[in-house]
Amino acid sequence: MKKTALILAALVAGASLSAQDAAAPSYSVTVDFPYASKYVFRGVQYAEGSIQPSVKLTTGSFYAGVWTNQPITSNIDNEVDFFAGYGFKLSDTFSLDVGATAYYYPELDDSTGLDNATYEGYVGLNGTFGAFTTGLYAYNDFTLESFTVQGTVGYSVALSDKASFNLLGTIGKVYPDSGDDYTYYGVGATVPYKLTDSATLTGGVQYATHDIDGLEDGHLWFTVGLTVTF
Repeated sequence: MKKTALILAALVAGASLSAQDAAAPSYSVTVDFPYASKYVFRGVQYAEGSIQPSVKLTTGSFYAGVWTNQPITSNIDNEVDFFAGYGFKLSDTFSLDVGATAYYYPELDDSTGLDNATYEGYVGLNGTFGAFTTGLYAYNDFTLESFTVQGTVGYSVALSDKASFNLLGTIGKVYPDSGDDYTYYGVGATVPYKLTDSATLTGGVQYATHDIDGLEDGHLWFTVGLTVTF
């Protein structure tokens, strides 16, 4: 699923797209190993404290990777997401991001009556304006027949040559084909600290809520993790 960390990565990637030499394309591999005290997606909590490792390959403007949620207290809420996309530089300010995500839930079987895999396509417009970043995305889940629109605004200020303070605000609307639509909101603050040229330690706090009747809202959680790029 598109999580806050991936949204931030997409905004940064969208701001730094550049032409690549087809004969000798550059590539990088990013490994992320964070802990989250809650797993919240689009305003809804899916699990308690979880480890959320991911691996992402980037070559030129193409990227692909795997993200997973592994709850510490049980394996009921295990999730594995496979994603891939491509970025198009539109100008020095704007870029387009197009891709797809496959959500896989290993613990679900036919007895639950729920799909153990769903498939979602997405398209997003990212912009960079000095220290500010913006993103506007549309997601369509073909399995669940649900459409989502999400906007983000980010701000980053350098604290030192090794650390920065980042803010990200999110608002989204989910339109399922069956059932009521709902709105969700979120805000997060993170402080990445560069340990080496390839390793970064990041801590943060997040808050998200929604307007779904009868479902717990007002989620507050923290994250801490190590990111290494090869």
